[in-house]
Amino acid sequence: MLDKIVIANRGEIALRILRACKELGIKTVAVNSTVDRDLKHVLLADETICIGPPPSIQSYLNVPAIISAAEITGSMAIHPGYGFLSENADFAEQVERSGFIFIGPKSETIRLMGDKVSAINVMKKDGIPCLPSSNVLIGTDVDKNCAIANNIGYPVIIKAVGGGGGRGMRIAQTDEEIASSIYMTRLEAQAAFNNDMVYIEKYLDNPRHIEIQVLADDKGNVIYLSDRDCSMQRSHKKMIEEAPAFDIADEFRQDISERCAKVCANIGYRGAGTFEFLYKNGEFFFIEMNTRIQVEHPVTEMITGIDLVKEQLRIAAGQPLSIQQENVKVFGHAIECRINAEDPVTFLPSPGKITRFHAPGGFGVRWESHIYAGYSVPSFYDSMIGKLICFGDTRQVAIARMKNALAELIIDGIKTNIDLQLEIMNDKYFQQGSTNINYLEKKFGLKKT
Repeated sequence: MLDKIVIANRGEIALRILRACKELGIKTVAVNSTVDRDLKHVLLADETICIGPPPSIQSYLNVPAIISAAEITGSMAIHPGYGFLSENADFAEQVERSGFIFIGPKSETIRLMGDKVSAINVMKKDGIPCLPSSNVLIGTDVDKNCAIANNIGYPVIIKAVGGGGGRGMRIAQTDEEIASSIYMTRLEAQAAFNNDMVYIEKYLDNPRHIEIQVLADDKGNVIYLSDRDCSMQRSHKKMIEEAPAFDIADEFRQDISERCAKVCANIGYRGAGTFEFLYKNGEFFFIEMNTRIQVEHPVTEMITGIDLVKEQLRIAAGQPLSIQQENVKVFGHAIECRINAEDPVTFLPSPGKITRFHAPGGFGVRWESHIYAGYSVPSFYDSMIGKLICFGDTRQVAIARMKNALAELIIDGIKTNIDLQLEIMNDKYFQQGSTNINYLEKKFGLKKT
């Protein structure tokens, strides 16, 4: 097993990684910005290294500082968590060249599947259904781009090739909208991902968002761990995730999962990964692969009993998967609500000091968060401050427990989306499973930002 690792992240995922390391007897090094010195995982880590001021570009995206932290602490590996550098192939390559283990896929795999166009081509080669698209990166020739869009068929969506987190996407309904949609998407992509390359894809009206969780070691073993429904979104950003996906025939679920595992074997995938699909009328359409641990990984852990982060650590240490496909059992239902520090009406971030905090509890309730009473939520990072996960024998039981847990959760001093999440839990269409990726914005009139 690994002796010591650097946790190259912050917040709840950093604490989640630290807890897994402690269970496995791995020493931890927490890197932090100057504003994050009071984070819970920083206070609990074996060693801490300050890597820069609050802006991410000077701290959590500061590659030389993170690698230096590994060097001076004698660490063996670096865990990137999610976000920040987790899907940065150049970072993974530099980690490996510096003599450390990157806890994730090989850099060439991240590069292959991180580029959405190349990922789509990989999936097509293996017979995975994909939406009609440009198949290549598009240029600035308006007439040519209009011709591509007309060939695909309106409406279309312009996507950043290196996008993620709900950013770098614009819908175009007509030729007149193509030029401006491409221009705005390029601007957003350059600012967010330092890559303004985009492509065009068919826009599917009101589908569900379904994803398949996979694990693969470097011995050639690959398993899939059921699926998740992440359809409850605002501006393409997930708010609620659940597992397994509701009302999908077992034969469809197994078929697409087996295909995903086959792709992993063919490309020599290593670590945790997620294949994301749009699902409509019994058909799956691949949209992208996330080559990292997901925010929503706890719902999969709850229905399978498999600790995904500990598996990541074992795989990075060169060990085989601790479980084979035939031993994977799915039981019950789990739902996760993302708790954000944001205004419930405008959705603007709400940083500030938490004056009072009470975590919910009870059978089947899991709270993943780094916050505590007296903690000050900074303004420099993502607004998610916690994840509330509830498990039950059935979906109805999980929803009932989530309603109770949300009612018990107290976070004072800042604004949060707790009441909105509770309103969604009480919505009859959500309770029936009759929702899609556009439901929230249409039903609740949520602002698109």
